[in-house]
Amino acid sequence: MTFQEKTISRQDLEKFLKTLDSDEGIRIDNGTNHIFVNKTSKRYCVDMSTDNKDEFVYKNSAAEVMDFLKDYINQASRIFAY
Repeated sequence: MTFQEKTISRQDLEKFLKTLDSDEGIRIDNGTNHIFVNKTSKRYCVDMSTDNKDEFVYKNSAAEVMDFLKDYINQASRIFAY
């Protein structure tokens, strides 16, 4: 199995969230922390990873995830779909 990831823009993030399958995910690198977003059949899981400590937050919609992430995404953030 080959691992492939694709760089996505901040403008396309919500579109990718809405179409996310259970075997896909999104990674956001902010320099000091990493954010991983996955989707189950019922909700989104946002994993906030800082200094090898993980905090999990659950949201019910792509709009809720976007609202939550607005404080964590900046110009230097790199976003990947995998």
